[in-house]
Amino acid sequence: MEYQVGDIVKLRKKHPCGSELWEITRVGVDFKLKCMGCSHVIMIERQKALKMIKAKENLT
Repeated sequence: MEYQVGDIVKLRKKHPCGSELWEITRVGVDFKLKCMGCSHVIMIERQKALKMIKAKENLT
């Protein structure tokens, strides 16, 4: 599946704030994700991110 900047994804584990939804803010060798609940930003390796992503959300 292709991911682009601005996509909203659901991860397998919930963030400590309770949110499962994350916004992709950077795509490349690493993914930069921003929590939709508390705005916490993380940067993880592409391979790890692809394993963590459960589904792509359609919020339109």
